[in-house]
Amino acid sequence: MTSPVRKAAIGIFAAAFALAATGSTIAPVSAADPGVTDTEIVLGGTHPYSGPASAYGNIGKGIGAYFSYVNDKGGVNGRKIKYIDKDDGYSPPQAVQLVHQMVEQDKVFAIFDTLGTAVNTAIRPYLNQNGVPQLFVATGASTWGHDYQKFPWTIGWQPDYQAEAALYAQDILLNHPKAKIGVLYQNDDYGEDYNVGLKRGLGKHQDQIVKMASYETTDPSVGSQISTLKASGADVFLIFATPKFAIQAMVIAAQQSWHPTIYLNNVSGAVPFMNAAAKAGGLSAVNGVISTIYLKDPANHARYAGDAGMKLYNEIMTKYLPSADKDDGNYLYGVSIAYTMCDVLKKAGKDLTRKKVMDIATNLVEKDNPWAYPGVMIRTSPTFRYPITQMIAAKWLATDWSPTGLLVDTRAMTMAEK
Repeated sequence: MTSPVRKAAIGIFAAAFALAATGSTIAPVSAADPGVTDTEIVLGGTHPYSGPASAYGNIGKGIGAYFSYVNDKGGVNGRKIKYIDKDDGYSPPQAVQLVHQMVEQDKVFAIFDTLGTAVNTAIRPYLNQNGVPQLFVATGASTWGHDYQKFPWTIGWQPDYQAEAALYAQDILLNHPKAKIGVLYQNDDYGEDYNVGLKRGLGKHQDQIVKMASYETTDPSVGSQISTLKASGADVFLIFATPKFAIQAMVIAAQQSWHPTIYLNNVSGAVPFMNAAAKAGGLSAVNGVISTIYLKDPANHARYAGDAGMKLYNEIMTKYLPSADKDDGNYLYGVSIAYTMCDVLKKAGKDLTRKKVMDIATNLVEKDNPWAYPGVMIRTSPTFRYPITQMIAAKWLATDWSPTGLLVDTRAMTMAEK
């Protein structure tokens, strides 16, 4: 399903999409690519510092903090990173306008970590048509890996939404074999990706889904949807939502004395979001919620007390974002994805070109990201554009996420999507 806003954005750029879709290899570019001088690399990106997904703005702030840290250490191969990060309000048309400006006026070398499925889908044709790297987008939509032949300049980073949902389905079948499943999802490609993965994971047991309810990002509340799902008799509740609506869903369910087993998508599981739900709906709104993790949890102070990566994270945050809530995993996400970006730039060497950066990004083996969950690596190939495929299930217990079971590699699930 596609929202009206996304339809408008895609319609506007349909011609560009058609042109981009014809390519199957990375086109050659000039050695004198824009955004690179002897002393500087200019990267651009957008995040929702306002609008319905504004909680994710902290990702951009975390990225900025890490780049400042790197610059103070001398930069990457002698070049400082200039990061132009703008507020798109989680609006695809606004993001398109900003990205055009950054490419054509600011002369950025690459677009990095722009957030949101609809946003990145809207800007992707233009960037690919113009040979501008669209690196490590902040969304787990399956299309970034599936459609690499059409859009060779685009690559994701975080785990695939479909594989994540399939993982929840497996857990349900194992631990709740007679479950009656209710699903809340965002009515666009972001939510639909999760639905596809859930149904694939359930296989012949899809009839256990008794009710699915969608919401629009412009909706003030999901109260009516929760009432509908409760009335369906569902005893397992999957939330495929952005933070604002995920928090509402947990709180309203508790307020309605509905206490199903809850599975919460990873991107809405940051500690501040869970704390906000607990504050508004009581501990019963969040205790026992199941999700996944693939990065270290900055709020789990006991688990990572002696961890070198977490020590570095705290040092970076203290120096560059002293007033920020260090326990917010969105900041850590930003720092960790910026590490990968710098890793790619470093491996590309002094003779920096857009093509070389894409070659490195699609032949990546990164085993030393300081903020990846132990055992998780970032790895790609020219034909496998899903950098992170490892996750571990986690349960919310009072104040933070407690990992359960073993680290699972969803690579096989991801490959099965093709």
